[in-house]
Amino acid sequence: MSKPVIVIGITGNIGTGKSTVLELLRRQGACIIDADKVAHEVMSPGKAAYEGVAKAFGPDILQADGSIDRKRLGEIVFANPDRLSLLEQIVHPAVFAQLSATIDDADEQVVFIEAIKLLEAGMSITLCDQVWVVTAPIAQQIERLMRTRHMSHAEAEVRMSLQSPQSFKAAQADLVIHNDGSMADLQAQVEAAWQRLQADLTARQTSSPAT
Repeated sequence: MSKPVIVIGITGNIGTGKSTVLELLRRQGACIIDADKVAHEVMSPGKAAYEGVAKAFGPDILQADGSIDRKRLGEIVFANPDRLSLLEQIVHPAVFAQLSATIDDADEQVVFIEAIKLLEAGMSITLCDQVWVVTAPIAQQIERLMRTRHMSHAEAEVRMSLQSPQSFKAAQADLVIHNDGSMADLQAQVEAAWQRLQADLTARQTSSPAT
């Protein structure tokens, strides 16, 4: 299989509506790899990050069958930035390796990588040709987290405080999708971006020498 023509990293802080943007991209026919799911996979028993995480966080995070209790692990790391950093140091290299292998095996012309720590973890430099960032007003982030994840206002603020500012991400983006209006507005932005991407692919194919 051939390497994708373009690899796009898509990211955004919690509660910005990134999942909605991804669903709109899927409707356009995009291939999307969820880095969070990959992280779960590499922490499974026998996988690359399992031993490191189990050793670093101890038996309290293990379930009866030996698998990692992700809910318990989340409670620990989201309450302590140092523990979160430790987890990322263990898990990110394994995630990078798995994502790289998946990209190499893909035959689509475009692959999107969804990752909330795309920029902080260096994945944008290592894996991506472009970075798209989804942003939203803070008040809307909090409202979404309270409504969709049943967090309290305080819990939402804590989770948001553990992430880099939206301005940090937007400053590094090739494209910023502003999720601060209606669904129609958001859909129009995504469809326009997809059309520009398709035009770019067509231009690349036209300019490439025949083989």
